[in-house]
Amino acid sequence: MKMVKRLAVGFIAAVALAGCSTMDGGANQYTMVSNGVMVATNGMTLYTFDKDSAGKSVCNGPCATNWPPVLVDANATVSGDYSVITRDDGKKQLAYKGKPLYFWSKDTKPGDKTGDGFLNNAWHIIKM
Repeated sequence: MKMVKRLAVGFIAAVALAGCSTMDGGANQYTMVSNGVMVATNGMTLYTFDKDSAGKSVCNGPCATNWPPVLVDANATVSGDYSVITRDDGKKQLAYKGKPLYFWSKDTKPGDKTGDGFLNNAWHIIKM
């Protein structure tokens, strides 16, 4: 019975995500817009950090534990306002308009936006 319940929840989540429109006319396989906010394809809200400079993440170590970066394959293909940056640890991170993208560890379900304005308003959702 638990397996059936899990499959049903997974199916409902897949149907809900299928109803969301992707950005860049579908050219971006990593993000989409949900309720006017940029989210990852798993429905989790994405954030930017004011202390980052264009093309460079300063959120490493404990910061990256709380604000996990949106990692992509080394040979990820993106276009338009998207780019791929190299983090201090050599991993590749997705960026939007030059700003690295992150998740917030305290967001527990799709649609949560609990990190918006965190740390003296340094962390922001991306309104679309």
